[in-house]
Amino acid sequence: MKIYTKILIGMTIGAILGYAMGPRSPWLEKSSYIVADGSRLNLRLNPTEAASEIDLPSKYPIELLRPLPTAATQNVEGWESVHLTVDEKLVLLDADGSLRQRLGADLHGTANVWLKPDVRTLEDGDTVTWPEPLSSTGFHFIDWLRPIGALFMRLIKMVIVPLVFTSLVVGVASLGDVRRLGRMGSKTIALYLLTTAIAIVIGLLIAGIAKPGHVVDAKSRTMLQAQFDGVVTDNVSRVLSLPSTSDMLLDMIPINPANALASGHMLQIIVFAVMLGVALASIGGSAVTLEVFDKIQQAMIAMIQWIMALAPFGVAALMADVVANSGFSILKALFVYILVTCAGLLIHTIVIYGGLVRFGARMSLRQFLAQIRPAQLIAFSTSSSAAALPVTIKCAEENMKISKSVASFVLPLGATVNMDGTALYQGVSAMFIAQIFGMDLSINAQMTIVLTATLASIGTASVPGSGVINLALVLGAIGIPAEGIAIIIGADRVLDMFRTTVNVTGDLAVAAVVAKSENEFVT
Repeated sequence: MKIYTKILIGMTIGAILGYAMGPRSPWLEKSSYIVADGSRLNLRLNPTEAASEIDLPSKYPIELLRPLPTAATQNVEGWESVHLTVDEKLVLLDADGSLRQRLGADLHGTANVWLKPDVRTLEDGDTVTWPEPLSSTGFHFIDWLRPIGALFMRLIKMVIVPLVFTSLVVGVASLGDVRRLGRMGSKTIALYLLTTAIAIVIGLLIAGIAKPGHVVDAKSRTMLQAQFDGVVTDNVSRVLSLPSTSDMLLDMIPINPANALASGHMLQIIVFAVMLGVALASIGGSAVTLEVFDKIQQAMIAMIQWIMALAPFGVAALMADVVANSGFSILKALFVYILVTCAGLLIHTIVIYGGLVRFGARMSLRQFLAQIRPAQLIAFSTSSSAAALPVTIKCAEENMKISKSVASFVLPLGATVNMDGTALYQGVSAMFIAQIFGMDLSINAQMTIVLTATLASIGTASVPGSGVINLALVLGAIGIPAEGIAIIIGADRVLDMFRTTVNVTGDLAVAAVVAKSENEFVT
């Protein structure tokens, strides 16, 4: 059985496990409140003393409230006795912000407190209650399963830095002619930026036509805002602390290359590897030096083959975690938004990438997609272009027959600067949130989105969830309230899987075009 077939089976099993055995399982007893990090709750130390009403600051996350109260303990004006488990020392404050009591003497502190669920009445008269009661058994099952996925991800990440570094050094140095490197590099960067800008335009157009923000009901919006209110605050504060453009450019140059390699700073690693490769090419680097880097690269690829034997199990655990934590109720509330985003990603893949490989690489789209399927599956299940990079390079060299010099240069660069799927998602999301807030985006505002998202995508970390931070930056550039991220963040993890798949597909499409233009297909 082929590896991608095993991965598909693993994904299916993981999704079933996540639904049937996760916290939101319809068959498990609801015995806990599980609250998103940063959620704000109404708590009291004593339900009979109104003066002791307290609020939980968003920077102190609750992981689990358990168990749900019995009938004998909960009839105190709606207040419920719960056992609170916190992730760090917890400070409880009075309504006026003064210190009330410090709970949790240890890093993992616990306390018996009183909780009053927040019942909100919507415009249509319906009500929603927060926090949401879930299954403690399901929570612990997913907790038990999660290390399997984490182990698989750590094994893949272990080989990323040495693979990227040696691949770029070998790829650049083997080109020999520095002028050829400049020509190939300019083609690669130009294609990456062009396809990214087109992706954003597609996202804006399809969201403007479908108007997904007009069909999300008030109940869904209220529940999602309650669940992720603190998360938005944290994201906005991180965006406000982003460095200036000049600082970002300077930060691309490593002061200490060894430190960049140790910390995994991909842009710095790429800059140093390219400069080292150019230097080796300019001085006529010895065959022995290049052979050392080449052997390390081959060793990393051999390790990847071993790691991929664990892929079905790791992918099953990752999928179970996604389904269990996202839940089908959230996906149902945001179905139209997800559908519009996925439609945009599909259009971009078929039209733009199909056109690139058909006219630029003289290859049919069906043939292209068949050859890159393993890389797409890893990208989908891990939501990380960097994690998929080893398999991406393997597909390019072994399935597509792209030369090592091109694959080793174009693909590591693409994993860092080419984020077409993420850029399209930001275009759809910005339009979606604007529609929810009743804002009409002018042509100038939409052009600002195209420019900002294109530039921001260059520095986007190729790890799960990084697109949300850049989205807050894009929203701030055109005056859309960044709090709107709360409405879509529940679906972000799922959409991250789809847009990362498109990111990796774009990397390979550009690699095929560059290889064809440089006559670098291995026959």
